[in-house]
Amino acid sequence: MRRAQIALAATAVALLPQLAIAQGNMGGMRMDQSKAVAGGGISVPGWQGTADRNAPITNAKFAPEGNGFHITTGPAATYWNPANTASGDYTVSATFTEPKYMNLNDHPHPYGIMIAGNDLGTANQSYLYCAAYGDGDFIVRGFGPRPFQMNGREGEPNAAVHKAAAAGQPVTQDIAMSVKGDKVSCSINGKEVATYNKSDLVTAGKLKSTDGVYGLRSAHNTEVIVTNLKLTKG
Repeated sequence: MRRAQIALAATAVALLPQLAIAQGNMGGMRMDQSKAVAGGGISVPGWQGTADRNAPITNAKFAPEGNGFHITTGPAATYWNPANTASGDYTVSATFTEPKYMNLNDHPHPYGIMIAGNDLGTANQSYLYCAAYGDGDFIVRGFGPRPFQMNGREGEPNAAVHKAAAAGQPVTQDIAMSVKGDKVSCSINGKEVATYNKSDLVTAGKLKSTDGVYGLRSAHNTEVIVTNLKLTKG
């Protein structure tokens, strides 16, 4: 009996690292603690935002940077201007530059385009986003109002996604999301990396519509500069 108890205890100790890893990956995210940003808040006129897990949006920073935006998180955050809406067939695109890859974390976190925003900032919000990691992965996710995943918990690799040369080095991604007929797609650096049937997105528990507000999405503990945010119709 004594030997059985010792063996059971040894097994439990051996499983602790795996348990910690599993807990760290809960929710499908490369988990670490979000760090509040000093001087946070939104200083771009007309823009609004919301942070994940009911964190204060003032724990992240959304500021002007030349003709674009400088985002520093904090908690994962989604930003939008209610005047920026898209309907029918359209493409929303922007360029994202991580000036110092992983400077706020010890593993990659993504950033990208958000479309189809409805009831944003409320318990009934719905939207879809496509985001790139600086290690060559990308992810497509949404809220409706609960989170839903379109290509796995941590996304997937694609050769089109640029990789940073090393931690602390810059990496740039051109990201676009398009609605064309009955398809919704994401393109990164000029290559279509994912396409979905609209009917698989506009459905119970996911999007209310592919029409809506568009904006930007950045995971927790990231710093990225966004330029050339634009809407192209048709």
